[in-house]
Amino acid sequence: MSAEEHQDFVRRIVADDVAAGKCPDGVATRFPPEPNGYLHLGHAKSICLNFGIAEEFGGRCNLRFDDTNPEKEDEEYVESIRQDIRWLGFEWDRECFASDYFEQLFEWGLALIDKGHAYVCELNGEEIRRTRGTLTEPGEASPYRDRPAAESRDLFQRMRAGEFPDGSRVLRAKIDMAHPNLNLRDPVLYRIRRAHHHRTGDAWPIYPTYDYTHGQSDSIEKITHSVCTLEFENHRPLYDWFIEKLEIFPSRQYEFARLNLEYTLMSKRRLIQLVTEGHVRGWDDPRLPTLRGIRRRGVPAEAIRNFCRTIGVTKFDSVTDYALFEHCVRDVMNRDCSRAMAVLDPIPVTITNFGEDEELEVEAVNNPEKPEAGARKVPFSNRIFIERSDFMENPPKKFFRLSPGSEVRLRYAYVLRCDGVEKDEAGNIVGLTASVDRDTLGKQPEGRKVKGVIHWVSQQHAIPAEVRLYDRLYSVPNPGAERDPVEDLNPESLKIIEGYLEPSLGEIPNGESVQFERTGYFARDPDSSPDRPVFNRTVTLKDSWGKKK
Repeated sequence: MSAEEHQDFVRRIVADDVAAGKCPDGVATRFPPEPNGYLHLGHAKSICLNFGIAEEFGGRCNLRFDDTNPEKEDEEYVESIRQDIRWLGFEWDRECFASDYFEQLFEWGLALIDKGHAYVCELNGEEIRRTRGTLTEPGEASPYRDRPAAESRDLFQRMRAGEFPDGSRVLRAKIDMAHPNLNLRDPVLYRIRRAHHHRTGDAWPIYPTYDYTHGQSDSIEKITHSVCTLEFENHRPLYDWFIEKLEIFPSRQYEFARLNLEYTLMSKRRLIQLVTEGHVRGWDDPRLPTLRGIRRRGVPAEAIRNFCRTIGVTKFDSVTDYALFEHCVRDVMNRDCSRAMAVLDPIPVTITNFGEDEELEVEAVNNPEKPEAGARKVPFSNRIFIERSDFMENPPKKFFRLSPGSEVRLRYAYVLRCDGVEKDEAGNIVGLTASVDRDTLGKQPEGRKVKGVIHWVSQQHAIPAEVRLYDRLYSVPNPGAERDPVEDLNPESLKIIEGYLEPSLGEIPNGESVQFERTGYFARDPDSSPDRPVFNRTVTLKDSWGKKK
């Protein structure tokens, strides 16, 4: 299959435009977030698409903050967006703000009035909504629609000067109150709103709407391909109308399907609800689809880029299998992560034929996928922890781990035989006694085959740690489909347990990831202290999507 056949429809459009000579100054894209919250996995798809197109076609991609809604925007979000984009592995050509263009947008508002394409309206918000009409009925013309241009120009300038109270007047485009597309029924371009802006302060008592700002900002920056999600498809005629009437650089808008992921909601309203109602521990909670939450969980940026590339770009809404996301995470972490041993549900084992004062360090491979990663030394002693699930007192026939009288290989160490079981008064297993075959360090035992291999840690060398076992935030694939999505929250989305780690895990920095052998991939959390590390489970080892392939 050729490279062209691999291209999604947006890239094919760009390639055709380049071939036809429509981009004489090069391809230009932009990523235009509103700085009123934190980026999430859905934004990552748009980031990868916009920055990816610019990179692939030798063009440029701007980061433009759509800061026209001052009550909800903050410099904190601006900085977090910068950090998230850089973490994903991208760098922008220019950093821009819609507020950079307030003066030009105001002048263009005056130009639209002068050309007879806009007027100042004194209907309030409810009256404008009521007279807008429906999908089957035309709207009603505002009584101010035929106001003389000179009068509208004067009122618009006085709006800017702050002469009128909030909400008393708006600037509207004059298009068609019977248009089948409701977005073209004299949309609002400016509203009076005395709100402190994070960049312009109190200089502007009026603010432009998104629909008015978006296309003109693209035009100012000479964006050749303005790529956005499908909900803006019905806004494209308005986008084109402004460019036509103002006779400015002809940016073009193209729409693609947003990311919908099983067991996940990326609605800003729903995310705010989760945070403000305390269902999660803040915006960087590792269960959230926010990029800062995903990063804290230990997901590599490369895995997100690979995931976005794998799901592709289409015009049709669909829901992506969550297992595919996990598969992309495992694929990168399996290649890159060092291995270590950790016991999360311990049974203590006393090895009776290994001296209490004996010293032994076994050599363990750091990453079988990367021979250059070398090996490490792991201390062994006469008292170890093993996983409770690796022992059964009365095992079924094909149980190849430890049971009374049976043998199992300790990873990197000896063959171990269980000799006895210790129980408390209630009959619970509290410990095992065992012995090792001293002649099996690094080699197979004579005359018998040992099938099972289990991991372990030395009790006297083990590092106690808090281990946070994260799972999917929602318990159903389509949360909120039949009820409040809060009712679909997974009560098992976080379990906090005490684990025991091999000593090497005490040395890794916060944010670094590792594979706990036979268990999963984990990342050291910033909540860690020098004497008590905290590890977040990123993903388990099981890969259901990879098997389905």
